[in-house]
Amino acid sequence: MMQAHSGQTASPLLAVRDVSVVFGGIVALNGISFDMKKGQILGLIGPNGAGKTTLFNCLSRLYQPSKGDILLEGDSILTRPPHRISEMGIGRTFQNVALFPNLSVLDNVRVGTHARTNSDIVSDSLRLPWIRRGEKEMNKRVDDILGYLELRNVAHTPVSGLPFGTQKRVELARALATEPKILLLDEPAGGLNHEEVYILGDLVRKIRDDRGVTVLLVEHHMGLVMSIADHVVALNFGRKLAEGTPTQVQNDPDVIKAYLGSKDQ
Repeated sequence: MMQAHSGQTASPLLAVRDVSVVFGGIVALNGISFDMKKGQILGLIGPNGAGKTTLFNCLSRLYQPSKGDILLEGDSILTRPPHRISEMGIGRTFQNVALFPNLSVLDNVRVGTHARTNSDIVSDSLRLPWIRRGEKEMNKRVDDILGYLELRNVAHTPVSGLPFGTQKRVELARALATEPKILLLDEPAGGLNHEEVYILGDLVRKIRDDRGVTVLLVEHHMGLVMSIADHVVALNFGRKLAEGTPTQVQNDPDVIKAYLGSKDQ
């Protein structure tokens, strides 16, 4: 099994330490460990049933590991309830777009900003100056993100009436509105055509480069992962199969064997 790059001196932004998940006697994850460096795009791959989604759900606090720890900048995220996870700097998108269909694009993105506000019901109702100031900053941030992701022209359109590819961009905008340190992308290429996947790859790289966001990508589309990831972790049957650069992982005999016979893109 390959190890991560040698010479990693800086402490990792995210550290997954010996994480195991057991559901009713079935081992979904078995002692998974890896590090993510700041500014990295890390691809998490593996055949169906490999444990990718289980691990992803541990990172976003939907699941509690049976064993092990997950550290963000040295602090365990496992002590935080799921609704406080974005405060720590973790944003995510979902495999099946999880937007509010009857709300406009603007309002869906505004939802993301609330994870970062310090307001409370009393301050809100009294319209205290610092609340108004915070609202102004929030509106500026939302407008900036809409412009960045080329969504201003549909800002007041209900998301239910938009094409699927655009809805995915809205979800990305909402995740960015939380000002994440790490962006978790769950099968972002799902349901997109070849050209849309290519555009998505460029966009993910651009977000990392422009906004300094570290990205963890769970994806079946091997072409996308191998073209944008700096580092790849391959899982199979809940265990870590290989880890390294895209080229190293692609050429790993265990990975080839795990994917043998499957028609991956």
